[in-house]
Amino acid sequence: MVLKTSEKNRLREQYGPWAVVTGASSGIGLELAQQLASAGLHLVLNARQIERLAPVAEQLRDTYGIDVRIVATDVSESVGVQQLIDSTSDLSVGLLVQSAGFGTSGLFLQSSLSEEINMLRVNGEAVLALTHHYGQRFVAQHRGGIILLSSMVAFQGVPYAANYAATKAYVQSLAEALALELKPEGVDVLAAAPGPVRSGFEQRANMAMNMALTPEQVGVPILRALGRQTTVLPGWLTKVLVYALRTVPRWGKVRIMQQVMGGMTQHQRQLQPNV
Repeated sequence: MVLKTSEKNRLREQYGPWAVVTGASSGIGLELAQQLASAGLHLVLNARQIERLAPVAEQLRDTYGIDVRIVATDVSESVGVQQLIDSTSDLSVGLLVQSAGFGTSGLFLQSSLSEEINMLRVNGEAVLALTHHYGQRFVAQHRGGIILLSSMVAFQGVPYAANYAATKAYVQSLAEALALELKPEGVDVLAAAPGPVRSGFEQRANMAMNMALTPEQVGVPILRALGRQTTVLPGWLTKVLVYALRTVPRWGKVRIMQQVMGGMTQHQRQLQPNV
């Protein structure tokens, strides 16, 4: 899936010349970086590992002739967030794409507390800090865009992914509110809420995804929705899953998600005979 020429022009004119993309070394972040580069936006790419960012930056420079700045920092740490902010102080940034994040799964009380707290920092605290900083910059220049990666799990509690779903509920709520707060200031805010995506997320979360979209299937719909919607459900599978649950009461959605996530994490509990 590719952007039309008119769509590329719109992105470049409304949100250029520079875009900041977190989580840019893989998955949805990488796909969004590729699409933005094809539209001619210069990029600040952020991820933890420079050895993964460097080849991405080189490929984007060579293919699209854009400028790319690499910022290899860990946004789970406040110093990493500040380093990313400081690295863009001399740039005219018009777009922030926050796709850095990860998930855990399984029984909550058997999870690593330190890992759960780290996820809260990446999925929540870093999103808050970067949105606050770049939101102020965008309001000052009377234009800009912010894309926050939510998830279809944001719309109800999800047993066996309790903390992850809670972090995405925060992101979804923040984006919905800021979309209305910042619109009069010329700033567009979008919550992108995909369903299962094969992006490396499932390996870290130790989940079995039999049906999942690819990053290539969700990247373009997200960018097309920026400035036109406040929430986008990219991909046919996401729409089917969310719309099918629309008339179900919230408690029912939680029960359904228990069955869905239970199937995706069953292999974990099979290794724990007392669970």
